[in-house]
Amino acid sequence: MSHAVNVPELFGSDVFNEAAMKQYLKPEIYSAWKRCVSTGSPLPLDVANEIAEAMKVWAISKGATHYTHWFQPMTGITAEKHDSFIAPVGDGRVVMEFSGKELVRGEPDASSFPSGGLRATFEARGYTAWDPTSFAFVKDDSLYIPTCFFSYTGAALDKKTPLLRSLDEISREALRILRLFGDTETKRVHVSVGPEQEYFLIPKSLYAQREDLRLTGRTLFGASAPKGQELDDHYFGTIRTRVSCFMKDLDEQLWKLGVLSKTKHNEAAPAQHELAPIYSEAGNACDANQLVMEIMKKCAAKHDLVCLLHEKPFAGVNGSGKHNNWSLCTDSGKNLFSPGKTPSQNAQFLVFLAAFLKGVDEYQDFLRCTVASPGNDQRLGASEAPPAIISVFLGDELTAIVDSVIHGNNYEDPAKSVMRIGVDVLPAIPKDTNDRNRTSPIAFTGNKFEFRMLGSSQSIAGPNIALNTIMAEELGKFSDVLEQAEDFDAALQKLVCDTFTAHKRIIFNGNSYSKEWEQEAARRGLSNLPSTVDALPQYISEKNIRLVTKHRIFSEQEFRARYEIHLESYSKIICIEAKTALDMALRQILPAALHYCRDLSDSIGKKQSIGLSCHVEKSLAERISAAADRLYDSCEALRKILDQMPEGAQAAAKWCHSVVLTQMDTIRESADLLEQLTDKSYWPYPVYSDLLFY
Repeated sequence: MSHAVNVPELFGSDVFNEAAMKQYLKPEIYSAWKRCVSTGSPLPLDVANEIAEAMKVWAISKGATHYTHWFQPMTGITAEKHDSFIAPVGDGRVVMEFSGKELVRGEPDASSFPSGGLRATFEARGYTAWDPTSFAFVKDDSLYIPTCFFSYTGAALDKKTPLLRSLDEISREALRILRLFGDTETKRVHVSVGPEQEYFLIPKSLYAQREDLRLTGRTLFGASAPKGQELDDHYFGTIRTRVSCFMKDLDEQLWKLGVLSKTKHNEAAPAQHELAPIYSEAGNACDANQLVMEIMKKCAAKHDLVCLLHEKPFAGVNGSGKHNNWSLCTDSGKNLFSPGKTPSQNAQFLVFLAAFLKGVDEYQDFLRCTVASPGNDQRLGASEAPPAIISVFLGDELTAIVDSVIHGNNYEDPAKSVMRIGVDVLPAIPKDTNDRNRTSPIAFTGNKFEFRMLGSSQSIAGPNIALNTIMAEELGKFSDVLEQAEDFDAALQKLVCDTFTAHKRIIFNGNSYSKEWEQEAARRGLSNLPSTVDALPQYISEKNIRLVTKHRIFSEQEFRARYEIHLESYSKIICIEAKTALDMALRQILPAALHYCRDLSDSIGKKQSIGLSCHVEKSLAERISAAADRLYDSCEALRKILDQMPEGAQAAAKWCHSVVLTQMDTIRESADLLEQLTDKSYWPYPVYSDLLFY
């Protein structure tokens, strides 16, 4: 029988959140921490010492013996080094100590993390600094302290530092707009994010037999199963008992850590599932999503399952993404992408909408680069994943309102006719007046934008840094115009009208999968960057460097470093996949096929000796032998291709994309044919029907 769970009592029980702080801290210390978080001011050392002591006492009460500065290096995952609380007292005994200095700063070895040239390998020193805006928590008998990670010279070596910078910047620029509309109460604008997480679950015993899954996260070989997702019977279907037990366990572990796990269901592909959280502030959402991915894997192992987060673990069925729901909210909880009921509120909504459309149009290449990866190349544009062409879905009603602003035409609504911004009342736009568009890369869904291009395994930091920064840029430009205007209403009307007119090309409400859209997008002048190799050079364009350095999100050196890391990572991943494919083809697939072919040949000889027909055996043996020859020749060709890898990160990435991957496809074609021809009892690893329909 399953145990009863008191969710309100369980939620956040392993988090040193505000409730725990109020219990363990003196009121004046809690107030000092609160001021630090709200104003960004430094935390005095005496306050840090008090917090550290309270945090230690709380953590020990939860069974913690160690602490770790938990950070997010540019690997895209998290990192941690654990130190115990123990300190010797001189007579063979120890006490448990934890100081403010240990809380605020750590010094892990930075030499083995990617830096993109920000420091040499022998320059090992790196620092972690406590992020007081993100709560500490206890997990696996350790106190986890969320931190930023930077080099000896102060350069950001992580994904969190630039995210926090972008959150400060967008708040500053959004407040300028709010002040123009008479809002003097709001002190900060928060970015609200809800990242939906798709994933696959397969049995651990089958996973262990697949070298490609173990080393690369995806199947490099595999003929399609007789049944896929054609019947749409898995999507939102009854959850298998084994999977349901995993989901229940996962929810409870996430709830203890304060992660707002809300929705769980079967996704479209067999063995595919999804978890969706309630929205939270972007920095916390980024931390939470890293925990979600980590705990999914650990929890799956407890249930003899393996969680696959690769964007395309199986060919021919849906890949996995991470839909990033993004919005702006004031510190009082008002959503800035919700139209209001007064002329001023409606005009304010249109300003934020116009800024978003302008930013996406002008920096579409930047957004595309933030989701570029080898895994996402396999996914984008196929089976419910958006294409590589960036566009924004607004729906018919909101698009009609945009058109009415551009042309000054009547908006067809029973309650209103001609609309002048700031003078007439914009008709209320209730949520869900439009159907959802599953093919759109970015869709307006009531009071937020859903950026649907993210890959399932990636950190959400990069895409949100881009969204925050481009929005800050456009809001800043709008403020520059409106703050100088003599006639605010007239300037506002012209600004929004001109912006909608200039950037309407980014709005598309149709089928983004169609060839017609690809042609139409080209006519509109939208960028089409189908692969990581196509996209990444745009990342360090002069325009994008100017954007991120202007807003102090990255230095130029930090920004170029990330480009180098992404480029090198691409080539390394493809090379690992190619070497794994060679190993499997030559040491597993070929021997199995040749063994079966030999037994067929023996059968042919025996049947011929007694005058029996052996048409089936001959036909199979001939086809297997021919496919095996092609497979071997293809493998030899791939060996030579890998030996010819050009020097230089960009040249190597292009070679991997255009030559290595093409040859891997050739190898797979022969291998998958051999799988279909070879007796299953000879085949060396589980096939798709085993993996997806366990």
